[in-house]
Amino acid sequence: MAAPFRLNPLACLGLVPLLAGCQTSGPDTERGPDKTVAEYLKVESSVPGISIETNGVYAGKTPLTLRIFGDAAGTFHRFGSPEYVLRALPLTTNQFLQTKVFRTGKRSSPGDSVPGLVFFDMNQPAGAMQIDLFPER
Repeated sequence: MAAPFRLNPLACLGLVPLLAGCQTSGPDTERGPDKTVAEYLKVESSVPGISIETNGVYAGKTPLTLRIFGDAAGTFHRFGSPEYVLRALPLTTNQFLQTKVFRTGKRSSPGDSVPGLVFFDMNQPAGAMQIDLFPER
């Protein structure tokens, strides 16, 4: 009779980083600059046709899907800026500017995770959850 097979707990712990690193890599993974990979972010709003800006640059009208090159762990990559800013511009006077800010990462501290969906409620006034780092002057 053969001896039962036993796993060394320390050897198993060594495999965890290898298995975790395989989540976003594969033959169909789109690669970007600085060892980044493509992530897709759906942007929707309570009113269709809202203009969206990413870091101050027009990106399109809702609903839209943004391709973002992030770190392999699915987080925002720091391409020279500590933040990734999404802004939704109101269509009418009874709507409000909406801003969502995500931290970008570097080696010592990872950025925020790239969400699958961002929703802007254009009827929501600026409040505690609103973050606008670039106030209108």
